[in-house]
Formats: sequence, C-alpha cells, structure tokens
Amino acid sequence: MSGNDVINQKENTVDAGSDVKTPLKFLFISKESLSGDLALTLKQEGHEVKIYIKAKSDADVYDGFLEKVSDWESYVDWCDIVVFDHVGFGDAAEKLRRKGKKVIGGSPYTDRLEIEREFGQSEMRKYDITVLPSRNFSNYDEAIEFIKNNPARYVFKPNGNTPSSGKGLLFLGEEEDGKDLLEMLGQNREVWQKKAPLFHLQRFVSGVEVAVGAFFNGKEFILPINVNFEHKRIFSGDIGPFTGDMGELMFWSAPNYLFKETLGRILPALQQSGYIGYVDINCIANGRGIYPLEFTCR
Repeated sequence: MSGNDVINQKENTVDAGSDVKTPLKFLFISKESLSGDLALTLKQEGHEVKIYIKAKSDADVYDGFLEKVSDWESYVDWCDIVVFDHVGFGDAAEKLRRKGKKVIGGSPYTDRLEIEREFGQSEMRKYDITVLPSRNFSNYDEAIEFIKNNPARYVFKPNGNTPSSGKGLLFLGEEEDGKDLLEMLGQNREVWQKKAPLFHLQRFVSGVEVAVGAFFNGKEFILPINVNFEHKRIFSGDIGPFTGDMGELMFWSAPNYLFKETLGRILPALQQSGYIGYVDINCIANGRGIYPLEFTCR
C-alpha cells in the first residue's frame, strides 16, 4: 500500500491513485527497519521522509536510500505524520495523538494485545471469539510440572516483547501426551530462560493456519480485508526450523465469515484504543470451527 492510499487530510490532500498535490513530511520510527520499503515509496512519490531505527544491528539498513536520524523526538515538530512500525511504542504514540499529531501506529491497548498473549486471549473471549486453552509461564519448572499433570499436545511460544535472539523460538509439539515438549523444556531450560523468560503454552489443534487483517483508520476498518497464509519454516515444502516469517500468500476480499467471526468483533475495542494502522489475527481453521491464536498490531 502506497502513501496515496492511506493519507487524506484537509489541505494536504492526497487522493488514492492521484499525483501528489502537496508533499508531506513523514517521520518513521522503526524498531528493526521494518518499514523502509514504505518509507522509500513515499520518498519516490515526492514526500519528505526521515527514519529512525532503534536496533543497532539494523542501523545500516537503507543507507544511501533514506535519511537517518539518531533522535526521532527532535523531529516531531518538523513532520506532518509520524509512523510507528512496531509494538512497544504505544505510549509514545498516544502522547503525540493527544497533542494533535497525526500518527499511524500503536496504542497502549494494541501493544498489550500483541505482547501479552494472555491479555489478547482474554480480549477475544470478551468479544465472544472462540479461543483455545492456554496459559502463561515465567518458570520452566512450573511449566514442566503443568504438562506432567495435564498431558496433551501443546505449542510453545515466547511471550512479551521478546529479544531478537528468542523470536524464532517456537516449538510445535507432535506427541499427544506432550512428552516431546517435556524433553525439550528439560534439556534447554537454562538457554531458553535467557532467550524467552516469559512464554505461553497453548493447546494444539490441527487445521489450516490462516490470518485475517485489515487497515484501521481509528473509526472503522478500511476495505477490502486481507486474508493471508504465513509460512514460518525456513525451507519450501514446510520443512525445517521455524523462523520469524519466510513470507505469505494472500488475497484481498470483502468482509467474509472468517473476518466476521474474529477481527470484525473487536471493532469497539479498537475504536476506543486510538489505534491507527494494520491489525491482524492469526487462526487455525478446521471443520469444527475457527480458533484465533494471536494478534499482530503493526
């Protein structure tokens, strides 16, 4: 999606598909250089763009393409629109909105939806969305004891705003009694404790992994919605270890059953939150129903 599709303000109006009438000034605040392609597109459309990248490991990404800044707060008054591309900036985004700044990105509420998996699940239940049994842990010995007392097939997921070293730490149990996960936890607890001090165990359910998302403008979802199938394993053929994301297959659609049973139901909460940006719910779907797994709010 280009800047022409997301911007529409009084005097600095940019209509979808039209040429830029008045160049705007964009300030991107990026945790891991996730939005450089959008920033570059806006620059190519004739807008002024500056970008701040928080992660030192990504500081050289887009060198020569985009103007970097080391202190984004110094450029808030300079820009027309601020774009936060990751979770963890919700408080800053909310403060800027209260000052009347145009902001695309987080809110404290949507940060919690994504970072605190248990909170995200509780909000789904609040809006009558079916969820799978799950539980948060901060102690690996307690998790081991829990699985022993409640043998089943589980999925292990890092919780919280996990450091980069733990992002790919996802284990999909294969044994119906959970013994494979028990073995992994027992053998790796010291290493995993450092990489993922907070984690989430969720009951496994078989089916098709599918996500539904849409851009939210602060009042309503912008149509069409997006249906996507994420591929996390490193090799084709769905083999190899899990990664953060190896790519998606997707299509755009009018609001459908998947949307209405999941994302569409949290509209009131998003309206109250002040969030503006893309929001997505990842699900498992089978012949018995749709089971949402987690939010992505960025």
